[in-house]
Amino acid sequence: MKNRSKIITILVFGLVGTTITAQSKVAQSAKPNVLFIAVDDLNTWLGCLNNYSNTKTPNIDRLAARGVLFSNAHCQAPLCGPSRASIMSGLRPSTTGIYGMIADEKIRSENPATKEIVFLPEYFKNNGYHTMGIGKLFHDFAPKGVFDEEGGRVKGFGPLPKKRFVWDGLGPADKTKYGRTSTDWGAFPEQDEQMPDHQSVNWAIERLNKKYDQPFFMGVGFLRPHVPLYVPQKWFDMHPLEGIQVAPYLSDDLKDVPQVGLDINDLPMMPSTEWAIQTGEWKKMIQAYLACVSFVDYEIGRVLDALDKSEHGANTIIVLWSDHGYRLGEKGTFAKHGLWDSATKAPLLFVSPNLPKGKVIDTPAEMLSIYPTLLELCNLPAYNRNEGISLVATMKSDKVVNKAFALTTYGENNHSVNQGRFRLTQYEDGSQELYDHKIDPNEFTNLAKFTEYKSEIKKLKKYFPKTNEKWNKNSSYTFQPYFVKQKAQSNGEEVKPVNVIGADQ
Repeated sequence: MKNRSKIITILVFGLVGTTITAQSKVAQSAKPNVLFIAVDDLNTWLGCLNNYSNTKTPNIDRLAARGVLFSNAHCQAPLCGPSRASIMSGLRPSTTGIYGMIADEKIRSENPATKEIVFLPEYFKNNGYHTMGIGKLFHDFAPKGVFDEEGGRVKGFGPLPKKRFVWDGLGPADKTKYGRTSTDWGAFPEQDEQMPDHQSVNWAIERLNKKYDQPFFMGVGFLRPHVPLYVPQKWFDMHPLEGIQVAPYLSDDLKDVPQVGLDINDLPMMPSTEWAIQTGEWKKMIQAYLACVSFVDYEIGRVLDALDKSEHGANTIIVLWSDHGYRLGEKGTFAKHGLWDSATKAPLLFVSPNLPKGKVIDTPAEMLSIYPTLLELCNLPAYNRNEGISLVATMKSDKVVNKAFALTTYGENNHSVNQGRFRLTQYEDGSQELYDHKIDPNEFTNLAKFTEYKSEIKKLKKYFPKTNEKWNKNSSYTFQPYFVKQKAQSNGEEVKPVNVIGADQ
């Protein structure tokens, strides 16, 4: 009898245990999946924002119609490496000292600020998610172990023709002082299938068609429209030159910019706007950029179609973002690199079953908010190391957030804050730029010297970080003299020669 009771007890507990395990699996599978889409160097020339130059982005537009789009989102650094390190770590560049490029494996290393940081995909992995990633997510791909399934990244930004079409990568720059850019433009290769982004999407589609007993986090990082602006001819054909409108530009625009701002904008290896005007290449460069954007938009559409057709579509949160903007002639050049709106502003949108559809929010937002926002949308515990704030309440509210701001840092102690109407930039030597976007959306007139704006400047300066770490020894930017000199001075080092290769720019 005792044995029988024991057997019954074991069976009961076994059934209870099985039920609990089954319930646990059901609860776990009920968690939303995450599709994390990163697009390199994508500015806000999108159909769902302003349709500038007749840009064609039907898939990003339909994604925006399904969720919430931030029209005034800004990066934490207008350069790939530090921007992506900030998004993935949840920390500001001024906290980590990562102001320049850095190898993925070195973001954590011995840096006290990041030594024990949990990267965004890792946080999901630690909370029961199956993580997958391919393409450019961190600066290269990702540190080892961040993803359960690693698709990797094709090195560089090819495929490349045997010879450049237009721009030699150096222009009038002294190769002993400046790096070489991979900037060039033209129709190449012949087929979409030859593009790494197309291959990345094939990888993602294959995985979207599988079943999972865990919720998943899938990161897909696109290389285009990063230079060189090469995509097949059919994408150029979508953007006839006669329909292209050039960017707002004044030839003497930089006359009221402080010297540090000019030093940062010293980019002779990039095509200048004056050169583009004189040679008739301006519209052709914009055409090439828009062709690359349309190509990426098509590839994003392939991912969305696969998701919608899969069993995961109804339970997947989507975020789409870019690491910074891209200047297409604004402020005198074709590059990111700067603390102006055209360099720092980039798309940010979220799609989730519990968010409004087709909503556009014009108040400032930060890419730093991606990490905490995804955690809240997925009902995961907040990560106390995040320096950004969740945007969920903002997206659900009908009220305007009056105190919203976006802070961008470029190099040590160079900060720019956008608080909607005004943008204030202050450089390491205390010099400033102030722009009133209500009357001057193109940031042509620096108001910082006018006494009537002193109170506004004082108010905006409160958003600047109190911590300004010295340059992290594993981070550098040897492409341009200003940053070489600044890092050396920051760490008491000898000024070393620039990297004359610089093919990631």
